[in-house]
Amino acid sequence: MESRDVVVLGVGQTKFGSYPDKSLAKLFADAFFQAADESNIGKEEVEALYYGNFNGAMTDGSANLPGFLADEVGLEGIEGFRFEGACASSSVAFVEACRDVASGYHDFVAVGGSERLKNAGTALGTRALATAVEGIHDMTAGLTFPGVFALVTRLYSKKYDIPLEGLREKIARVSIKNHKYGAKNPKAQFFGRMGDLSVEDVTGSKMISSPLTLRDCCPMTDGGSAVIVTSGEIGEGLVDQPVYVLGKGVCVSGGLFRQKEDLVKAVPRKVSSEKAYEESGLGPEDIDFVEIHDCFTMAEVIAMEAMGFYDYGEGADAVERGETEFDGELPVNIDGGLIGKGHPVGATGTAQIYTVSKVLRDEYGPYSLDDVEVGMTDTLGGEFGTLCNIILSTRRKKDEL
Repeated sequence: MESRDVVVLGVGQTKFGSYPDKSLAKLFADAFFQAADESNIGKEEVEALYYGNFNGAMTDGSANLPGFLADEVGLEGIEGFRFEGACASSSVAFVEACRDVASGYHDFVAVGGSERLKNAGTALGTRALATAVEGIHDMTAGLTFPGVFALVTRLYSKKYDIPLEGLREKIARVSIKNHKYGAKNPKAQFFGRMGDLSVEDVTGSKMISSPLTLRDCCPMTDGGSAVIVTSGEIGEGLVDQPVYVLGKGVCVSGGLFRQKEDLVKAVPRKVSSEKAYEESGLGPEDIDFVEIHDCFTMAEVIAMEAMGFYDYGEGADAVERGETEFDGELPVNIDGGLIGKGHPVGATGTAQIYTVSKVLRDEYGPYSLDDVEVGMTDTLGGEFGTLCNIILSTRRKKDEL
């Protein structure tokens, strides 16, 4: 069966932060109406709702959410589905929405997510996030996600013979960079704050799980995001610059006790990104900028390597050299990423698509990247349990680039 090209029309995102008085449905609705307005369609034209949420049942006492969302935005009676892939939930929802539209089953699908982890508080939020750790072997060993990436950091230091203190200083620059850009992003949780951190500010902040400190970690966040997808033919008649979905990749994996020494290579991410490259006909060398799942500073480094941007063991040095800065060879997380922008788990994937789409259209307020045509997202769920990579472009096909 011949499939249709798929494009992103409008995109929406709440400011990330704390919303004690807004429900998951209202956070999604705020982003949805932004996206629908940008799409130049009436909300009644949306035929299905694909929603990503990780832990609403645990943090908010809310499950069976698609119906509540549809009711909140005035779309009672449409089809609705909830997707759960931990922190990759709305990215997985996006992949399935694209396949829906590509098949011709629906013409307009709303995709997004919301989460309220800041409102849940540290104790409940940590417990909720830890449910994405393998429950029989890994969780019973006491692992939470700071522990997972502290372990990865130590393994990286040993595998590539980088003294641990030297590695800490290298990866601190991920935090410095992402906080710098988050401080300039009005949608970010840390907008106007922590834009001039030093290495010592990062390495000397509160120890969370040795060797990772507080500033090596992303925050818990409340927020929502949404996008509207349609076919290329339809989208070209609605907006000046549709954003084409060129490639998608998803890979799932088991617990850390099975991955062992492959942890520092993030093999499931390598598989996922290669699927996206294969579908798009592109390679790492064709990507102009990328939004990476920097839940921790070390996470950004190993992601760049697994996605093929740097050889294994070279990512930390690339960050130290400034190659991932806004004006570097490969801009990474120019919106602040998870560390500087925030991480409302279920909303993170489509928030990355929000940023990439805005940058490609030259509509991203804080910065304008020159001569960019291809952007990529990377979302990680769990302990490398669900990986999702998406390649977006202003061009329809590889041969147009």
